[in-house]
Amino acid sequence: MKKIVAITAFFALAMSAAFAQDNDLRLGFQVSPTFSWMTTDDDEIGNNGTNLGLKLGARGEIFFRDNYAFTIGLGFGFNQGGQLLHKSFSDVWQKSKIPNGVIYPFPANTDLRYKIQYVEIPFGLKVRTDEIGFLRYYAELPIITLGFKSQAKGQIQYQSINEDVKDIKKEVTPLALSWGVGGGVEYSVNESTSLVAGVNYQRIFTDVTKDYNNAESKATMNAIILHLGVMF
Repeated sequence: MKKIVAITAFFALAMSAAFAQDNDLRLGFQVSPTFSWMTTDDDEIGNNGTNLGLKLGARGEIFFRDNYAFTIGLGFGFNQGGQLLHKSFSDVWQKSKIPNGVIYPFPANTDLRYKIQYVEIPFGLKVRTDEIGFLRYYAELPIITLGFKSQAKGQIQYQSINEDVKDIKKEVTPLALSWGVGGGVEYSVNESTSLVAGVNYQRIFTDVTKDYNNAESKATMNAIILHLGVMF
């Protein structure tokens, strides 16, 4: 998996550098809080909580016209996921080490929290306004993101039980594909530096979790991202 991430990142950055030779290129970074939650298509498994997470990463904007740019990035998403309530007994997390004292299969009304870390490579199209004073307003549509699972932890809650699980990587699919939209404002500090603030919505539309015993439920993830960054 690390080799796949490295190769994908290398080609993405190489393509950006090649394309940027004849276009304007801006580089920057983001530190963005996130609120994520999970949903399923199974009536017996429902969303029951959000995760407060963080996205860190580098970003490039390649302008092919004055106010139009292709965007590409490389970063990390920490503590992404959410909490799912299993209304009936459940035998998920079969490949993980369940703490002593926890009933397994999990009894009815067990909450399972997913805390996932992804390496992310987003691509998008950005459109912005002309400068109004020191401000520009922008929109991004669409934002397509390749996510590669790097870590996953869990938490089990039912009745008086509240136990952490150090490693549930085998319960999470390795690749996540998402789409998103966003918008915000740029504040020009000087001719070459801008502060960026905005809000993005991201939806992972591939199945996040692995199923057992021919189960066909699909769990997806949604996130609201408070995009904070600096561009040079």
